Amino acid sequence: MFTGFRSEPKHADMPLAKDLLNPTPEEEKRRHKKKRLVQSPYSYFMDVKCPGCYKITTVFSHAQTVVLCVGCSTVLCQPTGGKARLTEGCSFRRKQH
Repeated sequence: MFTGFRSEPKHADMPLAKDLLNPTPEEEKRRHKKKRLVQSPYSYFMDVKCPGCYKITTVFSHAQTVVLCVGCSTVLCQPTGGKARLTEGCSFRRKQH
């Protein structure tokens, strides 16, 4: 006989194994940049100090061109397939957004 209503499920509600709304920082770091709770890119800007003249130049972390020092024309970083490789002796500081 059809009553028009579906019967209640016979199983009890099971709690989730982990909290999906509050992931640990390690889980967030492993996730793809677009699939995190708050999307954030892997790239950043940094201040690079030239080892020769000590001038500071702002460089993008994934720069696709060779970056030269403004003061002494020393090569500060070389492009690679992903992140730019800093030259030996260059010190850097990640910029705050």
